[in-house]
Formats: sequence, C-alpha cells, structure tokens
Amino acid sequence: MARLNGKVALVTGAAKGIGAATAKVLAREGAKVVCTDLDETGGLAVADEIANAGGEAAFMRQDVVDEAQWEAAVKLAEDRFGALHVLVNNAGIAPEGGPIEEKTLASWRRTIEVDLDSVFLGCKHGIRTIKKYTSKGGVGGSIINLSSILGLVGQPNASDYNAAKGGVRLMTKSVALECADAGYNIRVNSVHPGYIDTPMVKDALNRGVVQGQAVGPNEMRELLIMLHPIGRLGIDTEIANAILFLASDESSFMTGTEVVVDGGYTTR
Repeated sequence: MARLNGKVALVTGAAKGIGAATAKVLAREGAKVVCTDLDETGGLAVADEIANAGGEAAFMRQDVVDEAQWEAAVKLAEDRFGALHVLVNNAGIAPEGGPIEEKTLASWRRTIEVDLDSVFLGCKHGIRTIKKYTSKGGVGGSIINLSSILGLVGQPNASDYNAAKGGVRLMTKSVALECADAGYNIRVNSVHPGYIDTPMVKDALNRGVVQGQAVGPNEMRELLIMLHPIGRLGIDTEIANAILFLASDESSFMTGTEVVVDGGYTTR
C-alpha cells in the first residue's frame, strides 16, 4: 500500500474508465494525484472518492489539446502538492470508423490532435516539470503513455486511430532516449491495452465501429471476446495495475518499451 509514497502524479482522462481506475490505484499506493478531464462532474467524483478513502487528490478541467491548459495542469501539481513525478497520458477518443477514402481531413486531424498531439504536449510539459524533482541515482520520474493494440497491429477502417496510436508508441521511444541522454532520470514507456470493458469501448460497440463489422453491439461484443485468447474483455483495473508498475520503482530498469496488456490479442 505504499509503492508510490512521496510521489505526485497527474492523470489525464481521469473521469472514467482506465483513467479513473488509474487515479484510484495510484492514490491507493500513496501518490498524491491531480485528476484532469473535460468531464467536470466525473472528474470531481473521482477526486472526491480518493479523498474519502484517505488519499489526496485535486481535479482540474483540462482540454489536452490546449497547450496553455497543460501549463496550468503541471503548475497545479506543483502548487497543490509541491512536485510532479509521474504523468499518465491517458486521455483519448475512439473516432468514427470507416474506409480511408471516405474519411474527412477534419475528422482525421481531430483524431491525431486528441490521441497523438496531446501526448506530445504532455511529454513536453511533463518533462519540463518532472526533471526539476528527479536526480540521477535518486528519486526518479515516470511518464506512461497510453497507446493501444492498434498501435502495434493494423485494423481496417481505423487508419486514423492506427496512425495516432502507432505514433504514440514510437514517440515514446524517442522521448525515452532523449530523457536518458539528458540524464533526467525520467523513464518513458507505453501501455497497449486490448479491448477493455470501458465506456469508450461500449460506445464504439454501439456505433458499430469495431473491426469494420456491420452487426449489432451484442454480436460485436462476442466477436471481440473471440479475438482475445484469454476468453474475455479486459477490465480497467488490469490496465491500471500495469500503469502502477511502470509508475513505481519496481520498473526502474524499463524505459522506451511497450507493455502489452491484451489478453493475447496480438499473439495470434
């Protein structure tokens, strides 16, 4: 219950799903957590739940594609909790599916903006802040970028999402090397979930945008389950626990790598 004692974390997209589960798990293990999201009601509820359980948390409404709001978010961590050591770039969207020949440039750019540009901004301002509180051989920092199995393998009708999440994977490696070369003692890794039983995936199922299949949400869900050799969809805490490992000193020799938590999806 003390794997992150003394650490301050910032989690984006913390109002629900993987982000909410991550904020709660990090707080349970001793971190002081800044929760951010566009959903004020949900984000405040998560921060309140952490506080009611004896932890420390703050909420800020944040649009992750607005650079000024990134500056405000990292400043909140410093002003409220005195430091920043861990950043979880979790916020993202599941765009409408469809063939690339039918996608609009505006929808393509929106997906790249939210799912890739926001991670760039998070890494930029996260590193600028975290490096002030880390030292070589001492307290280390950790940035965890949420990618996807679709950052590793292709899927029809998901060209924009594939591009964004694949970009997150390789950007993570580049940023990890930059931090290592600079001696910042900040590790940077990506997490690649399979299909997780979250509100975002449920919404995608309802919109019929998964795997390019023209079937209903129940049939779609069964199809997805069949694609995971473990025989089910994942749950948000399973991803949160992987993020916890990367945030903690237990992963102190890991940087620039991808942690795949996908029930065997990418092993076929």
